[in-house]
Amino acid sequence: MKNIQKRYEGVQALKRMDFRVYKGETVGLIGDNGAGKSTLIKIIAGVIPRDGGEIHWNGKEVDIGSVKDARELGIETVFQEQALVDILPISSNIFLGREPTRRIGALNIIDYRRMTQETIPLLKGLGLRIDSPGRELRFCSGGEKQGVAISRAVHYKAGLIILDEPTRGLSILGVEQVREFVTKLKERGHACIYITHSFQHVYSVADRFVILSRGMKFLDERKENISLQEIEEKVIAASKGVIPEMGVEP
Repeated sequence: MKNIQKRYEGVQALKRMDFRVYKGETVGLIGDNGAGKSTLIKIIAGVIPRDGGEIHWNGKEVDIGSVKDARELGIETVFQEQALVDILPISSNIFLGREPTRRIGALNIIDYRRMTQETIPLLKGLGLRIDSPGRELRFCSGGEKQGVAISRAVHYKAGLIILDEPTRGLSILGVEQVREFVTKLKERGHACIYITHSFQHVYSVADRFVILSRGMKFLDERKENISLQEIEEKVIAASKGVIPEMGVEP
């Protein structure tokens, strides 16, 4: 993303934002409320349009005007709300809104057998220890639900998976499960943008950290060049509105 701009009724939400993520890389996207994180990922996901700037995917300039456009490129987003339905089975949540069908006579009906068959390896691939894809989602833990949402993104062969506050409201075990999921995504070559207020949760799995403040990029640094304590200090400085000396992309 180059020189991305977004304005809301007199408020400049993003100011000439440059942002990038590489194949197999996990980027921790950090910032206080109002920093611009949600606006940035909604533009990538096709939820809202940008007002200016360029988006490039695999070296080619593209226009992401809708969620459908983003998905066709291979971009899947797991929002905080997750868009999951507790009373439906896990397999139905994996395919929610994109259910496979089979033809019987003049009718197309949902292919539940195929959904079950394709869900099993997805769950195993992420290390989810769930006994049956037919289990209703309401009987899953918070960490397991996050895994189901991530499995959906993996199934549709996403090159880039965006995780929006994936550990919010989770137990210690749930946070650890999400860490394992992100590690497996990296091993499979998926790029990942991990948005969070809890930078302690993302530090162990991220390769690079980007801190936003008031619609601008405050910091862009690889993990080996910055400690957790230094990230904490930078986040505090950003929240106070300290103007950084903008560097170049690593």
